[in-house]
Amino acid sequence: MKKTTIPIQSLLLLITVFWLSSCGQKTQEEKVPEAEEVKPYSERMADSEIARNPEGWSLDFNAKPKWEYTHGLIMNSMQAVYKQYGDKKYLEYTKRFADFMVDSAGNILTYKKTDFNIDRVNGGKFLINLYQETSEPQYKLAIDELRDQMRNHPRNSEGGFWHKKVYPHQMWLDGLYMGSPFLAQYAATFDEPALFDDVANQILLMDKYGYSPETGLYHHAYDESKSQKWADPATGLSTNYWGRSIGWYAMALVDVLDFLPADHPKRGEIITIAQKLAKGIARYQSPEGVWYQVVDQGTREGNYLEASASSMFTYFLLKGAAKGYLDQEDLQNGLKAYEGLIKKFIVENPDGSLTITKVCGVAGLGGTPYRDGSYEYYVGEIIRDNDPKGVGPFILASLQYEAIKK
Repeated sequence: MKKTTIPIQSLLLLITVFWLSSCGQKTQEEKVPEAEEVKPYSERMADSEIARNPEGWSLDFNAKPKWEYTHGLIMNSMQAVYKQYGDKKYLEYTKRFADFMVDSAGNILTYKKTDFNIDRVNGGKFLINLYQETSEPQYKLAIDELRDQMRNHPRNSEGGFWHKKVYPHQMWLDGLYMGSPFLAQYAATFDEPALFDDVANQILLMDKYGYSPETGLYHHAYDESKSQKWADPATGLSTNYWGRSIGWYAMALVDVLDFLPADHPKRGEIITIAQKLAKGIARYQSPEGVWYQVVDQGTREGNYLEASASSMFTYFLLKGAAKGYLDQEDLQNGLKAYEGLIKKFIVENPDGSLTITKVCGVAGLGGTPYRDGSYEYYVGEIIRDNDPKGVGPFILASLQYEAIKK
């Protein structure tokens, strides 16, 4: 066998490398590149949503532009990512969408004020944020159009906003999120303090009529006229406890409190509502940490763990605890919920993007074809991946979790 010899230069190099390594150093050739820092889930989901819908208007599976509450929800969540982490691409995404939808005179594409649809004013929040960032006058004109809708929006006998003109006498939990945080932000930003009383009244009315002491939950809707087929003839309430509707109300509570003055006479009552709701939903939190589509029905046939309500409840619990409205037990429930969101609903795709699964696509009451609010109705609606009603609240919940963990 031929003997192998090592050149003296190579031997010296090996000795040098060994010596440097033993001193805790490496040669340039042996340095291990630092692993790229993994972004937090909030940014990763925001990046994924931007990649899916580069211009914004196509989100919610739209084939043509539409001014909808879901767009407002996503734009607001993008701005929250920008606020927490400072990357302007998230702000710029919302500006591109706004500039596509709002013309120089403040007209909003596809928006019709006289429809008196409370869903349509939700987008006013991200426009207020843009106006504060840019001072561009068309945003203020559009914001004022949305505010003006609510001056003339139809109401029930106690001042509660109808959900839509086409749904007379009806207050829905969904509508509390669509209208109240926008009006509270408007009041605080543009100095209309009398509006705070109206905002508080909406929340207190839904608590007065919609809350069930027996379950600790809120009914989806209240029909003052008691004429709808879905409404109990004695109470006017819909029967079931749909998760996302309660989630909308929960998010509305903590978001309104961002703007309601510390000395407002109804602030304490709203915090009390948040506290009892936190304890109510805790009764139905699954072992996985998340919640069912019909909250109180657990593993009943057809029911399923649902991502949007679970994300909304997580956001509510974590933000409420961080702000001091909720207690340590609520915080722990929120942390458990967030870990459950990741395990049950979040899928990492081969390209590194994220998908949120098991989102109820839509649910409502009345209309054509008629939605009767039955258990079978709620569990029978379409289930989708990456529905914005799951994406937006997941981003918001992630931001709260990341801030707490930091």
